Amino acid sequence: MPASSRLARAIVIALAASPTVTLAGTLDYSLYAGLEHSNNIALSSTRPMSENVLVPGGTFTFTQMGSTFQANVAGTFEYRKYLENRFDSQAQTQIAGQGNWTIAPDRLDFSIEDYAGVQPVDQLASDSPDNQQQTNVIVLGPTLRMRFGDAARGQFELRYINSYASRVDEFDSSRGLAAFRVFRDLSPTDQLSANVEFQRVDFDNQPNDANYDRKEAFVRYTSTLARFNADVMVGGSRLEFDGGRTTSAPLARVSIGWQPTPRNSLTLAGTYQYADAAQDIITTPGVFGTQTVSDRVEAIDPFVNTSGFGGGNAGISTGSAVIGSEVYKEKRGEAIWNWRAERWTVTVSPSFSKLRYIDDQTFNQTDRAISVGIGYRLRPTLTLSAFGTADRLTYDSLDRKDTTVRLGLDLTQQVNRHWSWHVSVARDRRSSNAVGQDYRETAFFVGVVYRR
Repeated sequence: MPASSRLARAIVIALAASPTVTLAGTLDYSLYAGLEHSNNIALSSTRPMSENVLVPGGTFTFTQMGSTFQANVAGTFEYRKYLENRFDSQAQTQIAGQGNWTIAPDRLDFSIEDYAGVQPVDQLASDSPDNQQQTNVIVLGPTLRMRFGDAARGQFELRYINSYASRVDEFDSSRGLAAFRVFRDLSPTDQLSANVEFQRVDFDNQPNDANYDRKEAFVRYTSTLARFNADVMVGGSRLEFDGGRTTSAPLARVSIGWQPTPRNSLTLAGTYQYADAAQDIITTPGVFGTQTVSDRVEAIDPFVNTSGFGGGNAGISTGSAVIGSEVYKEKRGEAIWNWRAERWTVTVSPSFSKLRYIDDQTFNQTDRAISVGIGYRLRPTLTLSAFGTADRLTYDSLDRKDTTVRLGLDLTQQVNRHWSWHVSVARDRRSSNAVGQDYRETAFFVGVVYRR
């Protein structure tokens, strides 16, 4: 059965198994439209093409914390019309969210998570419009809860996981997850848990020896204070491939947040684990990857990628995952420091990642990056922002090094409670020792936003 058919069937089963609920949560949304001009839309080193792009779209957040239904979902929908017809028009979606139905209070729940985004088709090529694809990972299943006294409780989880990519078939998979967890409340703010997980991974379009069993055991400590929070997981992973090979490694995920003063905040996150593209999309979508979905989903500013770190598209930027079935050992570290004053805001975010693939080592890579954003409020409703990113990506097996620098300015005015406008300019430059991978681009963007 095709992956799309299985996914549709899984959603129908989930909805049928879930109780009838009343959606009475909080819905916020924005609608936007913009016009982008690029002097090198395909990011080519030899044949730059100018293009004008019409970009209408919308963002939304939905939250509900009821006794029967709880949800936290954020999404962006965007349509990109290339006015010079150099590329086909594209409709793109970005969603991260979780819904939970309480079937029997403190006994049985049913949950659905979904992660949709845009990822590259070919990691080694530039981010041109024809090198983008839609990906989606859905997770759904029941949770059985139990209590062992006043301070301890346990839960048993069953999950069906489906991953799908619109252009790379090797990414498509079906997975089954079973987990048992025991939680102990150390204090009103601190919790310790012991966790055992078993996952079966079957790829739809790969040889059978690419399928594997994943076994993990770890302890997790969480602490939530007024100005400090911590989420620390330590354990081990073991992979058993159908081809007969077995490998194991330590497992660690850490996230720490600190707000020493009302104006300063610092977040640190690190990961050491076996992963593949689908698992990374679920567990490490950003610096808050070790938190739950309900903790990390926030309202999406449709122009965060223009005035913030990413630049480029109005609402949706292309990710950096290597979409496929390969398993790799991942080391990743990120930090975000944010400072706010009466008129100034400053954000600095360095990051580091190293991927080492188990089988095909073509994409073995080391990435070092830093992003800086500075905002100054010229008037109560007018803000000027400057942003810059620098990224050094090394492919060890290919002896390839790419250095990408992006600089830009953005001017934003809040006309009234509902309406605002943006004008921005960004300059991209990549230097690479690979033939044909250098490029330069200058992009201008103007757009308006209506917020509910």
